Formats: sequence, C-alpha cells, structure tokens
Amino acid sequence: MRIAITSDIYHPMTNGVAVFAHNLALGLAENGHKVMVICPSFNGKKHRVTKDGVTTVYLKSRRFPFYPDQISKVPESKELFGKKLPRLVYKHGIWYAPYPYPEVKKALKKFKPDVIHNQTAETIALAVTTYAHKYNVPLVATGHAYPDNITGQFKVLKPIKKPLDAVLRTYMASFLKHSEYATMPTEMAINDLVPKNRKHFKVTVEALSNGVDLSAFKPGKASDTIYKKYKIPKDRPIVLYVGRVDPEKSISNVVKAFAKVVEKTPKALMVVVGDGTDRQNLMDLASELGVSGSMMFLGKVMPPDLMEIYKVGTLFATASETETQGIVLIEAAATGLPIVAVDAGAVKEVCQNNTNGVLCKPGDVEGIASGIKKILGSKEIQQKYSENSLEIAKMHDLNNTLGRFEEIYKEAIQIKSL
Repeated sequence: MRIAITSDIYHPMTNGVAVFAHNLALGLAENGHKVMVICPSFNGKKHRVTKDGVTTVYLKSRRFPFYPDQISKVPESKELFGKKLPRLVYKHGIWYAPYPYPEVKKALKKFKPDVIHNQTAETIALAVTTYAHKYNVPLVATGHAYPDNITGQFKVLKPIKKPLDAVLRTYMASFLKHSEYATMPTEMAINDLVPKNRKHFKVTVEALSNGVDLSAFKPGKASDTIYKKYKIPKDRPIVLYVGRVDPEKSISNVVKAFAKVVEKTPKALMVVVGDGTDRQNLMDLASELGVSGSMMFLGKVMPPDLMEIYKVGTLFATASETETQGIVLIEAAATGLPIVAVDAGAVKEVCQNNTNGVLCKPGDVEGIASGIKKILGSKEIQQKYSENSLEIAKMHDLNNTLGRFEEIYKEAIQIKSL
C-alpha cells in the first residue's frame, strides 16, 4: 500500500505522538509499504528527506513561542534581584505549519496515497481532512490527546479551563468523526472523548495500543558505559521517571513523595530523564525539600542510550493524570520495571495494582510514597512485579499494532469504495 502519515508533531520531538508516528512509519516501510510522512519542518523551510524507506515532507513552518519545541534544551529562567522571572516565551518555540494546504495538496497529489493516517488535530490535520474529502481518499485518524494536555500547560487559562476543555473535547472528537475509521490507544481514552450516545458518531473507534518495539526495550543490566556517561551510582536504589518534564505530568507529586521515601531509605536516588517547562521548578522544589543531593536531572536522553537508561531503575514512578496510554509506561514495563502511578486516564491498563505495581489516587503524595517504599523494601515484590510487567508489555508489541493498522487501512479503503 501507499500510506501517508500526517502529523503536526513528529520525530525528533520527544512525546508520545512523535514517537508513535515515527515508529509507525518505520515499521510500515520495513513491512514493504510505500510510506510518506508530512509534518512541519524544524528549520522553517520546506524540504524532503528519504531515510530508512520513509520519505518525510517537511512543510514551511513558524515557531509558536509560548511552548517549547521538545527538541532543544529548555533554558533556565532569568533572575531579577535573586528571583526567577516567569517564562512567558521560548526562544525555541514549537514549530507549526500556518498555511499547510497548498503544500499538503502538492505532496499528496504527487504521492497518490491509497490511505492517509492522521495523527493530530491541528493545522496539518485540517488541511489533510479537506484534501481527503475533496479527492475521495480514505482517511484513518488516531486520537492521542486529552484537552488537559493543552490547557494544563498554560496557567493563564485556569479561569476558563473547564469550558475550554469542553470545547476542545468536542473538537477532538469531531477530528475522529470525519474519518473512515478511527483509533485511540485505550478503551478508557475512547470513553473519555467519544460521546456515549453515538447516534451522530457513526465512525468506528477502536482501541489499539500505540505499541513498543519489544526487541529494543527489554530487561537486563545497563552497560557500565551508561553508568559512567551519566554518572549514575550503581549501589543505590533508583526511582526513575522518563518523559516530558511539563506541569501536566505532575512530577512535583513524585518529588514530594520521594522526599518522604528518603526519610526511610536515605540511599534512594530519584533520576528524572527528560526536559520541559517544569524542570527548574522541580529542581527548586527538590532544594526546598532538602533532597537535591538525592536527585539527578539528566535532561533529554535519546536512543540507544534511552533503552539502557530504563535498566538502571529499580522502579518507575509517575503521577501523570493525562495519559491516553503512556508509551513510557509500556517502555518501563517492557524493561521489567515495577511501576508506581496514579489511577487516572488510561494508566491502569499498564500499571495494575498489586500485580506489576502500585496504583494510587490522583494527587495522593502519601500513597505514592507508600508505594515506592513498598517496592524498595522487598526484593520479592520487586521480582514479582517485574515478571508481571514483562507479561503486560507483551500485549503492547509494536508488531501487533502494525499488523492491525495494515488491516484497518484495508477496511478504510473498502469503506470509502462503498
């Protein structure tokens, strides 16, 4: 098949959508399909690159300065009279395509896709949806986000957050509705976004895991090179977090919980892997709580080091309440890590309470601390949860995801032909 994957967010950005879209493109190309990706460029200029069997068309783009690009390191806030100023704009703002339709049309007409797979609900998605309907091309859509992924980033929106979330939820649902076939990573994500009364929502929405390459993320001991490169001690139990370091991930609750853990387990070390707008706040919080010496902020780590970094952890901890699935949770499980998380979004489909980890109430710092202590305090529990994490991860094998999407593309083509 000739498959076009379109997304406003793409590799080398570091979030679930970018990682999934990139994995999908590479996997489909490896399976023998002709694959083209359309996304914003990361230098502002339109160009195209063919690599690993995938042709990526980068559209003319501009920076949106109120959100970081998830590629460049987020700089520390400037200080005035000894106090850090609030960061209002970012030098390295996220790239977006302001007027993508002409370029999208040109690229798709030349490529002649059998099917288009849309990943996001922003400007490129609008252009692609218009093109697909005008030229009768089958369209598959995958929803990855909750409204809070957007509104949770901007404190200025707090007074209007609830009505704005409602508007965004309707918009995100309509993005799925205008396709031949739609998917979301979990049933919980579907139930949250798609109206229960589907009288006017006639498109099939299927729960399909984003998947993880289990040949890349697997258990074992990290290499000595990784320990030396990142100056990670080998003789300390490690509470690991990997992912975006942004406010809606609620990492501050894990830091507060970790401060309570250190009181009982002084040798414990928390390692935060990733970058984002909340990094400096978390460093300040660690200082206030007196645990700066027991925390490491490694910044962004990319493959192949990323796969090894997971192996240094004793357990994985997150307090995020906005996961439609959470690829990092699957990566952690695939590496055999016990997990401490909160029962929000679709998290409990990967972190199963008393099976491969501890599931707490959202915002429950005491509960998170108790869960971490429980796992760190028992080698037997660590072993049991590790084995169960590996079994749960098997349900999210990327190869299964690729195979099902190939079937869905054929179904969408069939539906469009009726």
